[in-house]
Order: sequence, then C-alpha cells, then structure tokens
Amino acid sequence: MPPIPVLIGAAVVDSINPCAFGVLIFLLAYLTKTAGNNKTKLLVHGLAYIVAVFLTYLIAGLILMPIIGSLGRISTTLYGVIGSIVILFGLLELKDFFWYGKGPSLQLLPGASKRIKMYVNKISGSLFSAFSLGVFVALVELPCTGAVYLAILSIMALSGTNAATIGWLITYNVIFVLPLIVILLAFYKGMTAEQLEAWRTKNRHYMRLAIGLLLLFLGGWMIQTALF
Repeated sequence: MPPIPVLIGAAVVDSINPCAFGVLIFLLAYLTKTAGNNKTKLLVHGLAYIVAVFLTYLIAGLILMPIIGSLGRISTTLYGVIGSIVILFGLLELKDFFWYGKGPSLQLLPGASKRIKMYVNKISGSLFSAFSLGVFVALVELPCTGAVYLAILSIMALSGTNAATIGWLITYNVIFVLPLIVILLAFYKGMTAEQLEAWRTKNRHYMRLAIGLLLLFLGGWMIQTALF
C-alpha cells in the first residue's frame, strides 16, 4: 500500500488528464445546444456520464488489482516489467510536454473519437444513453488515462484486496472525477465550451508534464520493490 499522500497526490495528478477533460467538454457543449435553457437536463445528463466513468474505473480496478497481485506473487520480474512499462508511459507523456502531437502518444483508441461523436448525437433525450456513453468513454480512454491507474493498482495490489485497499480505491476514483464535476458545474453556471477548451489547450502541456513525472516516480518505485 503506498503512503496515503502518494496515493492522493497520484489521484489528483491523474484527475487533470486532458483526455478526460476534452471528451466531457465536447459532451457538455453538445448538451448545451440540445438542452437549450433546460439547465437541469444538462446537469442530470452530465452527472449520469460522470457516475458511469466513476463506476467503470472502480470496477476495472476491482478486477485488475487481484490479477496484478497474483502476477507479483508469481514473479517479482513480472512486477518489474509492469514498472518498466509505467516508466515508458511516463517518457511518452514527457515527450508530449516538449513535442506535443509528434510521434507516439497516449491517446484514445483509434477511431474512438468518431464513435464518441456518433454516440453523443443520440443522448440528448435519454439518461441511459448518457450513462452508457460514460462507460464507453471510460473504456476507450484507458490507453490515454490508465497509465497512472495501472501503477497505483500495481502498488496497492501488494497489500492484497481487502477492505482497506478497496476503500482507498474508491477514494482514488472519487478524486479522479472531481475535476469533471467542477467542469460540469462551470457549464451549469454559464461558462462556455470555448472558454474551457481554450484553458485545456493552453495547459495540456503542463498536465502531460505532471503526469509524466508522476509515472516515472511510480514506475521507479515498482522496479525498486521488485529488486529489493
């Protein structure tokens, strides 16, 4: 189990991933157009989407944590390999700080953006559709947003799957979706998609930098654990 400040800090850094921001901003911009002055509809559909993201990540964590724990018990080498992969992800994020959009990057699955836009066009009248979109987006975002989560799950897995680790896993995912709630409330209060997208575009390099440095730290921690 990582120290609590490390776990919370990782959740905070992971929560500012520009991939997660971008999809939610697009969704809410569409809902703003379709809902008109019905801000309650905007709020409810946005919350349904965020709850779906939270539950999908939580369930994925509950499934993956015991699997990773089993791998670590079978061979410390496998655990070290996961740590090396985490470091590779960190280097890709740092690359995007200096050369954004050039070369390989952690991003949505190929073709996912088009499918998200297609699904968004179907959610204006259905709360279930908004929830389903959240599940779908959480899954296709994993290559872009899942690196930190993989590292944290791997470190937590060493303590086994118990009430304490499950409780902290829930806490981690609550922190992860908090910025999405803030964005939703900003829309509800009248902020526009253009304003939020401009902020995201301006700061995405620094988001990548923070995530990259965190991944290098967590990956190094895992390799040290595997060796010693």
